[in-house]
Amino acid sequence: MKHVFVYAAFIAVLVSSCANNKKENLMASNDELKTITKQTMQAGMAADTTATPTNAENAPLVPQSGKPNIPDWDKKIIKTAHVTLELKDYNAYNSNMHAKVKNYGAYIAQEQQNETSEQIANEIAIKVPVDKFEDMMNSLAGEGIKVIEKTITTEDVTGEVIDTKARMEAKKQVRDRYLELLKQAKTMKDILEVQQEINTIQEDIEAGAGRVNYLVHSSAYSTINIKYYQYLNGVPAKETEPTFLNKIGEAFKAGGGIITNIILFVVSIWPLALAVTFLVLFLRARNKRKTAETLGSKGTNM
Repeated sequence: MKHVFVYAAFIAVLVSSCANNKKENLMASNDELKTITKQTMQAGMAADTTATPTNAENAPLVPQSGKPNIPDWDKKIIKTAHVTLELKDYNAYNSNMHAKVKNYGAYIAQEQQNETSEQIANEIAIKVPVDKFEDMMNSLAGEGIKVIEKTITTEDVTGEVIDTKARMEAKKQVRDRYLELLKQAKTMKDILEVQQEINTIQEDIEAGAGRVNYLVHSSAYSTINIKYYQYLNGVPAKETEPTFLNKIGEAFKAGGGIITNIILFVVSIWPLALAVTFLVLFLRARNKRKTAETLGSKGTNM
């Protein structure tokens, strides 16, 4: 009978030891994964400096025949132009502009037309393929068109694209490690903790992919912000010389405004004016009373 109790106790200790070993192994795997995560992220941050080809800065924009072209190292340059034009024939230019957009394979991202008694104007934002940018810019001016403003800015986002892709690859490796750890998790607490880490990493990966897609699209399509207008009376309103009658009318308006301001000022200080009036009347009455008393006293003495 004693041997039975001894065997039972031995089996219980052995089972408890195995359970503790599994838990310790899972915790050790989690700590090891955190260390690997940190090392992997550091390696991803340095990927753009250690893996950059020596001739990356001289990589051609357009693939050359007979030479391999690596898409990841193509220059990603965002071009933006701002143009302001003064026209003599707005309707003809506006129709030509919409037809020109289709001919260059571009599209209008935004358009706003305004018309007043002095001028008619239109502001449009055009997205044009990067290889058609220069051609379309050169076609904007012409006969009867006055260029008021023309500016072109460029932004090289190649480094940001490369860095974001490197970080995404590092995060994908970390996510795969967490997926392996998820298979080993036994308790609900461990499963929820690992799944939360996976969800956070997946959100970062999707955000990075969205940023890369935006930069690639922006570098593939340049932006031309163009404003063109026509004065309806043929000359700007600010250059029109007012007539003599207009000047007289403006003078009358100015004089009337001065009189109005004076009246409004007087009305606004009516309490002060009323107080001053009462004070003057009081002082006059007192002076008259004193004068009468003085004259009465002199008559009595005589």
